[in-house]
Amino acid sequence: MSSYLPSLIAIVLSYLLGSLSFAVIVSKALGMADPRSYGSKNPGATNVLRSGNKGAALATLLLDAVKGWLPVFLIHRLGEPYGMGPDTAALAGLAAFLGHLYPVFFGFQGGKGVATAAGALLGIEWLLGLATGTTWLIIAVFFRYSSLASIVAAFFAPAYYLIGGGVAWPLSREVLLALIAISLLLIWRHRENIRRLAAGKESRLGSKARTQE
Repeated sequence: MSSYLPSLIAIVLSYLLGSLSFAVIVSKALGMADPRSYGSKNPGATNVLRSGNKGAALATLLLDAVKGWLPVFLIHRLGEPYGMGPDTAALAGLAAFLGHLYPVFFGFQGGKGVATAAGALLGIEWLLGLATGTTWLIIAVFFRYSSLASIVAAFFAPAYYLIGGGVAWPLSREVLLALIAISLLLIWRHRENIRRLAAGKESRLGSKARTQE
């Protein structure tokens, strides 16, 4: 059990870091309305952008991404003497993502985790994060739906990992499973967006908050 203790501690700390809902924290610090009270009511950067404050949305995006990237990066850099490798790093990224979705500090009512997942991917393999982020950007620019871009990127992330495995990076079953879990959870968290997309009622990027969301 003692050999697994450092990994367990790292994973728990990653979850706690992920539980910091920066959409709420940044909004309160700037005297803005709680993002859970308007628009999609999702505490994430896209909904904060609907407030009209681009700086707050950018700060939320960056901080949410950092909390997914940081634990993965630290384990890669410092974890080997404690028996922690890429598998533990991927689990830490998943834990940070779960913290964003179900934050212990905010009544387990969190966001959809797009930025945090992106940060975790960058930490796991920066080329994987770049490829997935480019996919998100292409879909977002052409269709102007953040949710659609996120769903498509989530679908492709594990596929990119498999395609690049053994070529651009080592292939690990545990890392792959962590990526699949992140992708499936992210798509599931967008289930209402999928319904609105199908009905033609989804808000486009740059649109103002809509009360029916």
